[in-house]
Order: sequence, then structure tokens, then C-alpha cells
Amino acid sequence: MPLTHVDHDHGFDDHIHPHVHPHDEEHVHPHTDTAPRALSRRSLLTGVAAGFGVALCSSLIKPQQAFAAGSTVNLPGFSAFSSSVRTMKSGQYYLIESTGLPPHNMMTGITNWQQQVPVPQPYTGGNAWKIPVSPKPAANPISAKSNLFRGAIALAADGIPIFNALNNRGEDSYLIGELDNWGGHCGRADDYHYHVAPLHLSRTVGATKPIAYALDGYPLYGALEPDGAPMKKLDSFNGHTYKGKYHYHGTTTYPYINGGMHGEVTVKDGQVDPQPVAYPFRNDGKPLPGAKITDFARSGDSKFALTYTYNGGTYHIDYTATLQSVDMTFTDASGKQSHETYARR
Repeated sequence: MPLTHVDHDHGFDDHIHPHVHPHDEEHVHPHTDTAPRALSRRSLLTGVAAGFGVALCSSLIKPQQAFAAGSTVNLPGFSAFSSSVRTMKSGQYYLIESTGLPPHNMMTGITNWQQQVPVPQPYTGGNAWKIPVSPKPAANPISAKSNLFRGAIALAADGIPIFNALNNRGEDSYLIGELDNWGGHCGRADDYHYHVAPLHLSRTVGATKPIAYALDGYPLYGALEPDGAPMKKLDSFNGHTYKGKYHYHGTTTYPYINGGMHGEVTVKDGQVDPQPVAYPFRNDGKPLPGAKITDFARSGDSKFALTYTYNGGTYHIDYTATLQSVDMTFTDASGKQSHETYARR
């Protein structure tokens, strides 16, 4: 159920302007190559960045009976995050439950910000992720260069969805500064998700285990093949058939993740269907050119603090967010505070 705004009093204008987030608009422009960033920026996608050890408290997750017939299973990759991600099998699908918050830190490094912040999402029960147990190659594979600009195209092993690397303008989200040091950011529902392969997860799941699964059911590996061999030549979807089985790989260059759907999927309104819904609790913000997120911290399982710089000043957002409510305090560069409180209907 979506959240409804019950009270707010904001004292400055930089935070509350509505905008349209790229992931909720279709786009038809092909990928445009742009100059790569410095290697030091890319290396953050493959290493254990600062804050990776911050644990996601499992008490945030309140698993529901998923489609009634679900039975708990161990799925390579996901099993490394069993304290915060629940994996089940029901008929032809694996059902994945999570809060949508990763075990690593978030948000720092973003220089092209939409003024959204990460909050837990109810990816449980009937709103759990569905991954085909037995993927089948599609007669007409779907390219992410010309489709799939809404919603997720894969699910990372830590329970975080992965979106198309391109935004609605055909821009590479990573190259234009929209992503944090872990390859993610928040959508208009304040839902955290990646746009590039979370290669850093290989340090947790193991170098030869999947770091994600595409929504067509095929696994996505890191830099090595499942048997430990160096990665072989990839097709345009960042995948290949290796020893009789198809899978994708994450890379540090476009398309970073699965560049489309090699397997059979249903696409509706520009996204794989069905998939979970991320429920917004407030009006979405607007782009804030020149803002840079410099710090993000968690305290316990529901308190968060974000710091950013803008026009020479330092701003803070302190908030408490659970699956039931969100309470936000904004502090501007002069020290003036404003508050917003939201609760589920």
C-alpha cells in the first residue's frame, strides 16, 4: 500500500519540487558512446568500497507466505545473503523477498542527484521478485538498447533490483554521475537499485558464483566463468553459452549487466511483466544540478543520515524509515530545519 503524506513543514525550496524520474518514462534513443571516467571511479565497482561491511538488519524483513506454495531453497549467490534475503521456489519460479536495502553503504559519490533517498520496500509475499527456474532462449531476444527502460531487468544477489544502464534520454546513468560508488541510486519511489553490475558482490558470494539473475532466469556472473576460467568472449547482451549453458557477465563497460533478454519474458509498457511494485510515500523531487552527496550513514536498522553540498553550503537529511512510516528532518546550510512525516494508509 502506498504511503500518504500526513504532515509537513518545509522551510526552503531546494527539496520539494516535483520532477519526472527517468525510469518512469519510456525512451527510444539508442545508446550513445561517451568518454569513460577515470579508472579510479570504475575500480569502485569491483572492490569492497568503504562501508561494505555495514550489515542490513534482518528485522526489517517481515516475510509473508509467498504464493502459499513457496518452499525455502538455497540459490547460488542469494544464499550468501540469507540473513536479509529469503529465497523460495513455487512452481516454475524462484520467489525472492527483500527490503530493497543492500548490506553495503549507499548514495555517496552521486553528483547528478534527483533528491531521492533510500527507504525499505515491501518486496515480500505477492510483491516478491519472480525468477524463472528453467529459463528458455527467446525466439526474438529483446535488446536493452531499444526497450526495457522501465522497471528492473535483473535482481542482484543481495536482493537489489538492477535497471537498464540507460536512462530515458539514452544516456549512460553511470557516466553522467547519477550513480553512487556501488553503482546504484534511488528512483522516484525512493527505491534503491543498481544500473551497473554490482561486481563488488563477488567478494561475498564467491568469484565463481552468480552476483545476479536476469529476470529471464539466466544467471549473471562476475569476471570469471563458473569453473574459474577467465571470462570468454561475450555477445551483444553481455552473455554467452559456456559448456552448454547460457549466462551473462557483469563488466565495467557498457552494457555493464545483461544488455537485454536472451530468454523468454513478457514485456508490458516497456518493462518485464510481472515484477514487484515500489510504493512511493511522497512526491518525487527534482534534479538539483551541482549537488554532490558526500556522506551517508545508518544507525541501527531504520535511521539514516545523508549529507550533500550545494552552492558552497552543506545540507543534511536525517530520517527514520520503516515499512510502516517515514519521518524526515531537513537542515539547510544556515542550520534552519524543516520536517516531513509520512505514514501508510
